[in-house]
Amino acid sequence: MTQAAAADVVIVGGGIMGAATALFLRRYGRSVILLERGLVGQQASGVNFGNVRRQGRFLPQLPLANRARKVWGELQELLGEDAEFVPNGHLRVCFRKEEVGRLEQYAEDARPYGLDLELISRNALRVRFPYLSADAIAGSFSPKDGHANPRLAAPAFARAAVRAGAAVYENTEVTAIAKAADDFILETSSRARFRAPIVQISAGAWAGALAALFDAPVPLQPRGPQMAVTEPAPYAIAPSIGVFSDVEEEGVYLRQVTRGNIVYGGGLRGPALPEIRRAYVDPANTLRQFQHVRRLVPALAALNIIRTWSGIEGYVDDEIPVIGPSAHTAGLYYAFGFCGHGFQLGPGVGEVMAELIATGATTTPIEPFHISRFARA
Repeated sequence: MTQAAAADVVIVGGGIMGAATALFLRRYGRSVILLERGLVGQQASGVNFGNVRRQGRFLPQLPLANRARKVWGELQELLGEDAEFVPNGHLRVCFRKEEVGRLEQYAEDARPYGLDLELISRNALRVRFPYLSADAIAGSFSPKDGHANPRLAAPAFARAAVRAGAAVYENTEVTAIAKAADDFILETSSRARFRAPIVQISAGAWAGALAALFDAPVPLQPRGPQMAVTEPAPYAIAPSIGVFSDVEEEGVYLRQVTRGNIVYGGGLRGPALPEIRRAYVDPANTLRQFQHVRRLVPALAALNIIRTWSGIEGYVDDEIPVIGPSAHTAGLYYAFGFCGHGFQLGPGVGEVMAELIATGATTTPIEPFHISRFARA
């Protein structure tokens, strides 16, 4: 039988969560093996919109989001590259009077968590963001947030982890995990075997099946983000912008990169099939999204769409991620189920998981994300 490669920790899943955890574990001096079924950052971490935003989150998630934002600001020093992080702010706008009060209430509720949001009236929106439609009647602005390039972030963390001494195996799908005495044994599609006393499952939409191996089923549904980018236009939109609405298809968002292209997404999700690693763009939905994008910024109506894409994201029924230790298997940890809003959290999740694994505790509260909530349900 093939000799198993050994480390202190094996991480299953090479998205931004797994790659960041690998890097921060090396800073604690732990040996790390990172296993990725495809290429690092190929799925949810690389196909998302790129929002680095804190507002609009589940309030108990804000301490983690705040910790992540600090890491985003240190990327150049940490990784030697910035993943095109642009801290030009994040703006949420609404179109209905009944939504204004909810923007205001969220701002009030978020303040004790260290997130200060600026509420902006209709007239002030016109002055500060003149490209917005007159339909936008109020806004909430988070000035220290922004956006980054998701295609760059996870690979940058993985490269930094390798430079720090981690071993990264791409095109290596984990086919079985079993606990043998004090160690986990992992079998893979490449026939390589791995051994470690600690395993972290950060496998996105595939994580539910792995958790089920340890009697911890999680209701995880695969969905595909519907993303598109336009031809370039003169640079004018500094913050990332999203629509706050109870109507799902209206909830679009956009950002302009410095090269001039408008990246947009949101609204309805499309079909995703993890078993064949495919997700599909619905052309009708792309056009429907663009109608809402034009409502938000009317001048964009003149632009051509030049590319569309999707990927595979994992959604938990309660839309709250699974983060932390197993409820009953020593040495097993989870970080998955980020429901399409994990990109901003990624560096913070990596730092928290490394701290938890290396020291047994974390200074950032993660109790609401424990997997035991599904057993209680």
